[in-house]
Amino acid sequence: MERFEGWIRSIIAGAFRLLHIPLSDGLLLSLTQFVKFGIVGVTNTAISYGINVLVLRLLQPYGLSWDYVAGNMIAFVLSVLWSFYWNNKYVFTQEEGQKRRIGPALLKTYISYGFTGIVLTNILSWVWINKLGISKYVAPLINLVISIPLNFIINKFWAFGNSSGKDRGRS
Repeated sequence: MERFEGWIRSIIAGAFRLLHIPLSDGLLLSLTQFVKFGIVGVTNTAISYGINVLVLRLLQPYGLSWDYVAGNMIAFVLSVLWSFYWNNKYVFTQEEGQKRRIGPALLKTYISYGFTGIVLTNILSWVWINKLGISKYVAPLINLVISIPLNFIINKFWAFGNSSGKDRGRS
């Protein structure tokens, strides 16, 4: 994992050098975390989307108008657990000797993803599907443009409490 993280840092630092933009250690840490968060997010998104589609397919014979809500909620519960595990292990790591209280961090993660993954995505899905006529299979993908950056900020500064810069950003 450290080798992969070093590769991410090198790419970020190289891009900044190429653009002649100064890069502080703190910004490099945050950008590296964001990229790693994005990698975890890609797997999380695939799992969430797959579960969502599975639920839609399972509920399709019943002709329910709220099937997308059920898909979002079930996908939420399972994908947040996946995301928490990997963000805790790989993205928002602690300095050696420090321990994170897993229960409170998991609760905060569910609350933060609850806002973006249930409240926000269901409101946005309703708008996309019912007001704009967008497919219920495409709506969750559109929601990602808003939810990913918002989730990173909430997780970094609240759920995992990494605002102090003490996080090494390594596993």
